[in-house]
Amino acid sequence: MASNRPAPMPTFVPDEVTGETSGDKKPDTYTFAYGARKDDETFEVWNPSADTVLPVRGRHRVSKQRGGGLARSSTVLGVGVIAAVGAGGMASAQPGKAPVSISIPDLPNVGSLISDDEEAPEGPSTPLTAVGLTTADAEQGNADAGEALRARIMLQAELQQDQVDREAQQAAETAAAKKAAEAAAKEREEAKAKAAAAEKKKKEEAAAKAEAKRLAELAKQYTLPTSSYTITSTFGQAGSLWSSGQHTGLDFAAPTGTPLKAIHSGTITEAGWSGSYGYRTVLTLDDGTELWYAHQSSIGVSVGQKVSTGDVIGRVGATGNVTGAHLHLEVHTSGGSGIDPMAWLRGNGLTP
Repeated sequence: MASNRPAPMPTFVPDEVTGETSGDKKPDTYTFAYGARKDDETFEVWNPSADTVLPVRGRHRVSKQRGGGLARSSTVLGVGVIAAVGAGGMASAQPGKAPVSISIPDLPNVGSLISDDEEAPEGPSTPLTAVGLTTADAEQGNADAGEALRARIMLQAELQQDQVDREAQQAAETAAAKKAAEAAAKEREEAKAKAAAAEKKKKEEAAAKAEAKRLAELAKQYTLPTSSYTITSTFGQAGSLWSSGQHTGLDFAAPTGTPLKAIHSGTITEAGWSGSYGYRTVLTLDDGTELWYAHQSSIGVSVGQKVSTGDVIGRVGATGNVTGAHLHLEVHTSGGSGIDPMAWLRGNGLTP
């Protein structure tokens, strides 16, 4: 560091209040000039020289200016600018004005930028607006890094939106297909149920027709035991008039002497008096079923006689345990059990 001799002490000191000096003089004003003192002593001008200046340690070098007009220290600043432009594009300092391209030398590495001993190699200049451009950007006609970045962002956004739209469309199509499949399945089930109901109805109708046909055929083979009658008592009816406590047959009330007919073809197995039944005739059919005609006024057939449907076998009467003229008809199976005559007649196509 530079140094000089100590400054000489002044011979007077101005008073801070009165402006008087410590000497004999009382100046009204004070005049200061370079190289002169008020006490007539002249200042010595200091000029630094090799003897008065101490040697400086290290080296101080001024960076050389290059042909492009940028110092090496300013090149480091350019690196920061390049990074900023490459990351976020290039902003214009003043709105409405086009950005100005800045050219910098092609730098091989960071070490060569801050070296004091070596000159940075000359290289082609690249505009900052073109830094970060790819070959694909150049092929698409983009010459600006910011515009290229914007184009890539817009393209990526469009691709993402397209993917979202495709996924939404696929989800909608899947939901629609599922709904359509469920509707189709429901329609199939309904159609199947309708078909089953129609088939069941068809079968029932066919069965009813077949039964009607069968009964019609049976009706030709069976007939009611008498005509001009009234049903007065039914099978199983309870009362004190019957010794068993309930009625065991079906009563056809009719005037005495009304003809009694063979309900179906068969053989006469009994004919005569039978206690409380009065005069009774038993007609046995080919399947073993027995038909009992009781309370007759007269019998017109004999045992062992073959009869056909509609043949007269006797007359209505009031013999035995009765309260009036009527036919008491009982139906017994081949095993001897008594059954409801009304149901048996209906089962053979007859309606009493």
